[in-house]
Amino acid sequence: MQRPVYLDWNATTPLHPEVVRAMVEATAHAWANPASVHSAGRAARAVVEHCRERIAGLLGVSPRDVLLTSGGTEANNLALWDAPGVATSRIEHPSVVRVAEAIGQQGRPVEWLPVPESGRIRADDVERALSRLPRGSTVSLMAVNHETGVIQPIDEVSAIVRRSGARLHSDAVQAVGKLEPACFIGADVISLAAHKIRGPKGIGALAWREGRGPKPILLGGSQERGLRPGTVNAIAAAGFAAAIDWARSAPSRYAPLAELRAELEKRLQSLAVVNGADALRAPHVTNLAFAGSRGDELVAALDLSGVLISSGSACSAGTTEPSAVIGAMLGRERAEASVRVSLGEETTAADVERAIEAFFQALGATSSEASSDG
Repeated sequence: MQRPVYLDWNATTPLHPEVVRAMVEATAHAWANPASVHSAGRAARAVVEHCRERIAGLLGVSPRDVLLTSGGTEANNLALWDAPGVATSRIEHPSVVRVAEAIGQQGRPVEWLPVPESGRIRADDVERALSRLPRGSTVSLMAVNHETGVIQPIDEVSAIVRRSGARLHSDAVQAVGKLEPACFIGADVISLAAHKIRGPKGIGALAWREGRGPKPILLGGSQERGLRPGTVNAIAAAGFAAAIDWARSAPSRYAPLAELRAELEKRLQSLAVVNGADALRAPHVTNLAFAGSRGDELVAALDLSGVLISSGSACSAGTTEPSAVIGAMLGRERAEASVRVSLGEETTAADVERAIEAFFQALGATSSEASSDG
């Protein structure tokens, strides 16, 4: 029996062996409560602080300005919840979009940025939105889109945001470990998630500059300086630290995936169009629309062939609604016909070949159409 071809790396990544090793080792000496003052507690606390330092080093911030969270969703919530006003778009992760909607319902101003067909937000639209928001507002712009891989203009927008006296938050969950840090460290506030960089689920981070941390959204103990109460998972932190070390060198392993993606897109061009093709994209993601087909049905058909892809964000799994990202870019009909294919460092040319064959089989096309000769 052939192994499944996993092409859903944007949903989550397999644990790296070094991450597993670090977590197993931590179970022996970091099992205590990191808030305890005895020797076992101090040992656990040292693991937590090591993780914080590794994140700070990657992002160029002070370790004091790194808050450990339960993941990217909590980090995004913390980044936005107390903002006097927000500018963002409908192509952001649900943990940004839903918070912005809630802020608007509370009566605070929210500016929804126009979404071009390319999926790349325009800096001048950000500038116009900021002119209608109170000083100190937050612009939330993800570094790499989770469904299309489109890279957003963080550097260009950051200059505009600073001139306006606002803050730029970037959900860098899909950028860390895929692209060099230059594409996201220009933001004032940055969200991370360990499981997107071959680390464990259930831990993430929010980092910020200039000592301007978030206001807590949970009430309880004094852990994480009271900004995020609750016992910190030192064993997960050990895995997160190892994943950060992996992420530093990972972009060099992701860059060659652009060739595999190009082959996939080329071979499927008679059947599909690429959403966001005209924008700069991360090398490992493609979002394909198959006219006359349903994305969710294609996902199911490929699963039966042992090829694992998705029809949108994993955070929206189980819903009957098509991708909100593609809908905002290109309309509901296109969204209903779209699927996401995301490669990873373990993806091979043979995996891509199997995916191509599976697409043609699912769509009832002849195998000759799928040949590399076109």
